[in-house]
Amino acid sequence: MSTDDELAAGISGPTVPRMILGNQLHRFREAAGISPDRAGYEIRASRSKISRMENGRVGFKERDVADLLDLYGITDEETRSGLMMLARQANAPGWWSKYGGDIMTDWFEEYLGLEAAASVIRAFELQFVHGLFQTEAYARAVTLLGNTSAPAEEIDRRVGLRLKRQDLLAGSKPPQVWVVIDEGALRRPVGGRAVMRAQLNRLIEVAGLRHVTIQVVPFSRGGHAAAGGSFTVLRFGEDDVPDVVYIEQLTSALYLDKREDVDHYLEVMNHLSTEALTPVQTAQFLAEIIKET
Repeated sequence: MSTDDELAAGISGPTVPRMILGNQLHRFREAAGISPDRAGYEIRASRSKISRMENGRVGFKERDVADLLDLYGITDEETRSGLMMLARQANAPGWWSKYGGDIMTDWFEEYLGLEAAASVIRAFELQFVHGLFQTEAYARAVTLLGNTSAPAEEIDRRVGLRLKRQDLLAGSKPPQVWVVIDEGALRRPVGGRAVMRAQLNRLIEVAGLRHVTIQVVPFSRGGHAAAGGSFTVLRFGEDDVPDVVYIEQLTSALYLDKREDVDHYLEVMNHLSTEALTPVQTAQFLAEIIKET
């Protein structure tokens, strides 16, 4: 693992530093033959806290990291210095922190960190256009569906958060984004016909970006392997960070990083990509739907 200043400067947000640091602490603990209970006792915490730290799900106190490194017998100053730098990064606020906890759940905040740090994002969308491609009007219509009684100011902030995510696509090192969309998501007139027409045009526009691939699975293909729901697979440029599958639910989300789970979803994703229209066919298909809208 590289923990020098150059690597640190290239990491976006706190999520990947947490995952890299957690992975290293897990390796050091196992190499030292120390149980999670003993490690937890050393930093005045529980076994579950050690598990959350090693999975990169929480921030890190620098004192705790130093104490664990002492316990694991890690004395090399360069290694310790790099890991302590990651601990500081792991506690830095992401760009999304300014939007406030009243509109952002912990599970979605975690996803934003993963999305911001991913080098490859592959997703299947069953009901809505992917958030990275939504127009403001479409994003507002989607937001209103789940927040019918929210005040206008809150809706504005929620929409602003959705649109801010799209800065990823215009960054100096954007991720490769490959999205497969079920035709049903394109036929459902979210926000009305005019909003949907503009959204479809936006999809054609964004599909022209070199780092974006969009495919549609038309109704004519019949059933498909992902009929159960939408999901996203995120891949990262750092060797110490595993791929993650994100599955959003109504009031929570699942994060899967076991290799067998990730491989299953990647297999489904590959099948979907094969069954779907090619990117060129998709652009033509979108143009046809626009004419009908």
